[in-house]
Amino acid sequence: MNEEGSSNSKVNLLDLDEQGLIDFFLSLEEKPFRARQVLKWIHKFGVSQFDAMTDLSKALRNRLNLVCEIKAPEITETFLSSDGTRKWLMRVEGGSLIETVFIPEENRGTLCVSSQVGCALNCTFCSTATQGFNRNLTVAEIIGQVWLANKSLQEDCRGRSPCRPMPTNALSLSGPMPKNESNSPPLANRITNIVMMGMGEPLLNYDAVVKAMSLMRHDEGYALPRRRVTLSTSGVVPNIERLAADSDVSLALSLHAPNDELRNILVPINKKYPLAVLLDACKRYIGDNKRRRITMEYVMLRGINDTVELAKQLVKILKNVPVKVNLIPFNPFPGADYQRSHPEVISAFRDVLHQAGFVVTIRKTRGGDIAAACGQLVGRVLDKTRRQERFMVKISKRLDVKPKPLELEKNEELPCFGKCAEA
Repeated sequence: MNEEGSSNSKVNLLDLDEQGLIDFFLSLEEKPFRARQVLKWIHKFGVSQFDAMTDLSKALRNRLNLVCEIKAPEITETFLSSDGTRKWLMRVEGGSLIETVFIPEENRGTLCVSSQVGCALNCTFCSTATQGFNRNLTVAEIIGQVWLANKSLQEDCRGRSPCRPMPTNALSLSGPMPKNESNSPPLANRITNIVMMGMGEPLLNYDAVVKAMSLMRHDEGYALPRRRVTLSTSGVVPNIERLAADSDVSLALSLHAPNDELRNILVPINKKYPLAVLLDACKRYIGDNKRRRITMEYVMLRGINDTVELAKQLVKILKNVPVKVNLIPFNPFPGADYQRSHPEVISAFRDVLHQAGFVVTIRKTRGGDIAAACGQLVGRVLDKTRRQERFMVKISKRLDVKPKPLELEKNEELPCFGKCAEA
């Protein structure tokens, strides 16, 4: 190992799960137990300076300063919704920006984490898909979102960090967290649940996501129970089967249609893994494990997938799969081709499922005023697929204006086109 420790050669310890840390310390001819010590300092205590790790010898701390670092993405802005939802804009290696969202409720705080810069898929109702795809996030960039959010929440955002409400007619305005003027209980200010439902398809970044989730679950990390970590996928069948063996987290499936004809349009990966194949994979994922139950996510699109007849089709295809159904009112974004279903239509759809014996919830929209609601995350993607360019052309034609190219920082260049994991 290079003991000179140049910035380019330093090992980022946020990139390593427990086994990676064990291997790292063995390479330094240190005992394996150092891995759990350092893992605890980094993730449980949020420490970024080796000199603060007081149960390590001074010699080891000095050596760690030379050969490694603890480097997370950079928070560039924090936006705060009137309902308490918080969104962080984070810069990752290469200059792209990703988004991470914290959704507080009375007894829980859910962190929505991104797995890719943009998304390799092209679901037609999702704002992230319009931004195209740049690359997969590293373990450090995934778990780093949790690490940064945890530190920010501990600071409580009350005058000690730049929380910014984001009006629809302005980028942001400085200001502290809004006071709770009602008599409702205070919202949670700690992470109790994590959902891999941010930007990207997690199962197309399999290895990094699984390692990051192991840190979320680790006793010396964030110590979250298995039911409090959820991975949402559009249906990458081979990796659903791998996940059953490699992790015990909860699984959610972005279903959104009860037949192949409609799902091929809404979720194009369905052309590769049609519903029959996908639902068979779900049954194998559950297997004999009675504790496993998959959440079927279903976005409600007005006049597209929200009829009672389609609800009956959904009952039919799910009748032999242990699932609960989460209906998601569509959250609009600029240029979207869809509208949200009317409340009474959503209720009628829910009632059909209820009467068939399914557990059904309707997701409450949170963070819509800061574009942090489900399906609204965009970040700033240096797109390699030209999907962002095509979307901007479509919008410009609709508005009859000349499309504005993506603005780059001075001396910044778009990366060369590479093969993307488009499926």
